[in-house]
Amino acid sequence: MTTLNQDADLDRMFRALEDGSSSVRLRAALAAGTAPDPRLVDKLVERCAVEPEFQVRDMLTWALTRHPASMTVPRLVGELRSERAQARSQALHTLSKIGDRRAWPELTRELLTDADDEVARTAWRTAVALVPEGGEPELAGVLVTQLGRGGREVQLSLSRALVTLGEMIVPALRVAAADRDPRVRRHATATELLLRDPDAGFAFAVEEAKRVMALGVDKEE
Repeated sequence: MTTLNQDADLDRMFRALEDGSSSVRLRAALAAGTAPDPRLVDKLVERCAVEPEFQVRDMLTWALTRHPASMTVPRLVGELRSERAQARSQALHTLSKIGDRRAWPELTRELLTDADDEVARTAWRTAVALVPEGGEPELAGVLVTQLGRGGREVQLSLSRALVTLGEMIVPALRVAAADRDPRVRRHATATELLLRDPDAGFAFAVEEAKRVMALGVDKEE
């Protein structure tokens, strides 16, 4: 009878995680993290890929962090190869929260340069959180190839990731600051300014980068 009751409870949890009401799904995700059950891992990961509400997705991630990394990390790594952008992005986010460096080898160049901006941004944040000692130069080498990409929020995410790596990014930024693309030059200069003065803010760094470029050899804009 106990097994039957447990199975019934699991079925109810599965249905609640798919309920049409976001508040029901939120409570279900909270319950899944409050009382971890290995049988829920696959379902939680599955829901991360399709859940439309940010607050619920965040609770799903929290619930997964409450389960053993030995169970969640392999399942999440599998999602990194999904064709669904949200699946890749949420798996990356959850891996960053778990903080298990066994996932590091799976943070491929393809993910760090993903065509989907949200996936790429999440990959940058996750990579700088999980990079092992000695892996920073290689990571920085990939990240600088994304300078100049996207709008303000995308560029801010990349700058923050690069700044997290510290002074070792400066040589790569100096090279990028001489790039033929003015967007790359401006972004590289702004990132170095942000590294020097984190309290200045990105908007100020961008404006200062424009001024620096205008006073220098850059006349393209």
